[in-house]
Amino acid sequence: MSHTLQLFSADTFAPTEAQAQRLTLPNDADPREADLTGISVIELHFPKFSDGRAFSQAFLLHRRLGFSGQIRATGDVLIDQLVQMQRSGFTQAVLRADQNLAHGQALLAHYPAFYQGDAVHIAPHFVAA
Repeated sequence: MSHTLQLFSADTFAPTEAQAQRLTLPNDADPREADLTGISVIELHFPKFSDGRAFSQAFLLHRRLGFSGQIRATGDVLIDQLVQMQRSGFTQAVLRADQNLAHGQALLAHYPAFYQGDAVHIAPHFVAA
């Protein structure tokens, strides 16, 4: 799998892009209505780990709208969510401070490919075989 989710810890993360290049979308916002001109990073917030609306937003941004910048997950982000985040189109995840970065990276390395297509790799695995 060529797409790799970049992981950061919330207690040490500091954005490097200019504020003008970053857009934070609320969970109830429709990404299709956002002006993405000049935006290089979109932050999608997880108010709690069980709220999955940001997964749908990431999928819309990456696959349907063709957004090619960074899609960053923030908030109550657990390592359990990382594989689904990567498959939904997220490119960065800021893990909650009590989550272990090494465990998150090991989890992502454990699944090198998937049979089904997703937001990043549209064709199913058997097509590439």
